[in-house]
Amino acid sequence: MGSVKEIIGELNKESFVSLLSKLIGEAEFVQNNPKENLIPQEDKIVNHVLDVLNPYSTANGGPLLINHVSYAPGRGNLIVEYPGTVSGKVVSFVGSHMDVVPANPDTWKFSPFSLSVDGDQLRGRGTTDCLGHVALLTELLKKLAQTKLKLKSSVVIVFIASEEDNSIPGIGAEQLAKEGYFDNLKGGPLFWIDTADSQPCIGTGGSIPWKLVATGKLFHSGLAHQAINAMELAMEALKVIQLRFYEDFPPHTMEQAYGFASPSTMKPTQWIYPGGGLNQIPGECTISGDVRLTPFYAVKDVMKKLQGYVDYINANIEKLDTRGPVSKYVLPNEGIRGRIDITFGEPMSGVACDLNSRGYKVLHNATKEVIGHVKPYSLTGSLPVIRELQEDGFDVQTAGYGLLDTYHAQNEYCLLSDMGNGYKIFASIISQLEED
Repeated sequence: MGSVKEIIGELNKESFVSLLSKLIGEAEFVQNNPKENLIPQEDKIVNHVLDVLNPYSTANGGPLLINHVSYAPGRGNLIVEYPGTVSGKVVSFVGSHMDVVPANPDTWKFSPFSLSVDGDQLRGRGTTDCLGHVALLTELLKKLAQTKLKLKSSVVIVFIASEEDNSIPGIGAEQLAKEGYFDNLKGGPLFWIDTADSQPCIGTGGSIPWKLVATGKLFHSGLAHQAINAMELAMEALKVIQLRFYEDFPPHTMEQAYGFASPSTMKPTQWIYPGGGLNQIPGECTISGDVRLTPFYAVKDVMKKLQGYVDYINANIEKLDTRGPVSKYVLPNEGIRGRIDITFGEPMSGVACDLNSRGYKVLHNATKEVIGHVKPYSLTGSLPVIRELQEDGFDVQTAGYGLLDTYHAQNEYCLLSDMGNGYKIFASIISQLEED
């Protein structure tokens, strides 16, 4: 009998591309942006995965334990276990999600919603993030089931829903964690497979969505002295908030050690004005954005500080910089004061992976063996649940085999060769853990 790596072998590229083609063909229906009425139907992806794996399920005489967990119609998560022989010993590959960010076909050089192949490139929305990983891990499970490889460790794969936009709560990984579906994964490393570039991602960022609403007084632009310009108020207030944020949360000394490309940031990304005539000074406007926070700062501390900045500005609105001789934020004769209000969306915390853990060591060794070198990196992109899992005692590591340059981008693609290397890395990880 051959070794674990020999039995798992290499990726069946023809089978992988065939499955990926079916998944990318569903990408249009798993776009996730509820604000634009794009509600993903992840079960369209689940169904293709089940078509591959159901013949090997325990219900059909095979080894795979399959659990389809759904909290909303058509929006399932899928947990698949290849059982090992030692109780409590496990390796898990978690986080490959079945929704995608939106794509506008008019701005792409090729169709985002059908797989196209150009040499080594596999092109379409979700190839890198994250349907390519869904197909890759499905192929790994199929190979384990076909070979009936005897392992000490159970191999558990968790495909998740609702990762790209969690504004509809209680659908994906957070709810799975809340209901205990990850609890049995603590007996070994948990690899979150949703990053890129074929190297260990050893640090991720926290995320705090925020919305700043400025309220002034709408009036005729020819009588500016009788208005409070909400746009000017919002811009000047945001400037103060950003300056104070960067004073309180400067680049952290640990960011260099972990190779973060960017420090913590707070910036606007959207501007909303309720409308009106060109000759009307607006009485209300909204600026929205996010904080991206390296894991060496606490999300709750930042939110408390931001609220404090807003409270200070409101209490001292007369001191806020104005724009021109009649620009103002208080109309004493009318008893009107401009004000700003800040609200927050669902925050996520970043993670700094434990570089001394067994999980990191086997990932490091596998990457060096397959790729030839190891160059860990960190970024302030955010991943759900992993900080909470780490704090609960899980050995959380992250990796991925798409391309960071095409992540969430137009003309997204991955490389078939990279996905093949990812498969080999999974095989090496499983093999190393069998030696424990």
